[in-house]
Amino acid sequence: MVEVVTLGCRINSYESEVLKEKLGNLDNVIIVNTCAVTGEAERQCRQTIRKLRKENPNAKIVVTGCAAQVATKKFADMPEVDLVLGNREKAEIENYIDSKEKEVVSDIFNYDSYDKYIITGFEGRHKAFVQIQQGCNHRCTYCIIPYARGNNRSVKEEDVIKQIRKLLEQGFKEICLTGVDACSYQPSFSGLVKHILEQIPELPSLQFGSLDPAALDNEFIALVGIDKRIYPHFHLSIQSGDNLILKRMRRRHTREDVINLCNKIRAVRPEATFGSDFICGFPTETEEQFESTVKLVREAGINKLHVFPYSERSGTPAAAMPQVPVNVRKDRARRLRLEGECIDD
Repeated sequence: MVEVVTLGCRINSYESEVLKEKLGNLDNVIIVNTCAVTGEAERQCRQTIRKLRKENPNAKIVVTGCAAQVATKKFADMPEVDLVLGNREKAEIENYIDSKEKEVVSDIFNYDSYDKYIITGFEGRHKAFVQIQQGCNHRCTYCIIPYARGNNRSVKEEDVIKQIRKLLEQGFKEICLTGVDACSYQPSFSGLVKHILEQIPELPSLQFGSLDPAALDNEFIALVGIDKRIYPHFHLSIQSGDNLILKRMRRRHTREDVINLCNKIRAVRPEATFGSDFICGFPTETEEQFESTVKLVREAGINKLHVFPYSERSGTPAAAMPQVPVNVRKDRARRLRLEGECIDD
């Protein structure tokens, strides 16, 4: 049976299930579904591949995912790797798995579709992730992912509904909507959520992956208050609590937007809790600006923290900005983690 090793985000987790089901009958094949969110993540991908080759000297190792898309040559040059596939090719892996070439990676920006495969389950999980969109049209200065995933493209509502119903049939009771930039779902993220709740009355619990504070509208907040099947925990992609740093990150929200959003949601669901991603030691960040992030966590009542010391990602504008010393980044991350419950995924 094919082995799929997943590194990175919930999107990769969903896509890895697709890969397992599509290639389940293959023997002695290992698929490494890589992450490129930071330089450190890419390094860990290479380390994992070397370990897998040492443990499986005769297996065919196929590397795909975001790191394979943006750093193709680095992986193709590894003697441990037999085949490198880009993210477009990953979506059609059954057509490329037997390729005689060492690398098959096309321009992801020429891809305007998505894999319509309907998965039947998630191995070893009680919660099922459902991909609602791919790609991202924003250009945050620290992020390489648009170049790995391409432009925003949304899964048709009928396919989202079909996937959720299939997973409910398999006994899953918790469905989590996810995407590279899920709130940019077209034509409307709030509209999709509303239609899911209307069309699938048997759905026990609807949850969300990372949410963009700048994109959550009043319709979404109203739904949170009306339908108790929406799980009252919201993970927001905030990154910093300082407005100048947010501007340099090219984020679309301010610290005031975050506080107002949390207050609005609590007004309709008093039991709501919040989590967030934060980058500590972003280029040019001062101690005072870091303290603004600490204050935001307290003022907005964010208690589940996903904290990263900033890690340079080559090819991004932030990598060329004046850098904060690594030891300072790590110390700020350590201090911010003390402000709430730290989460790993």
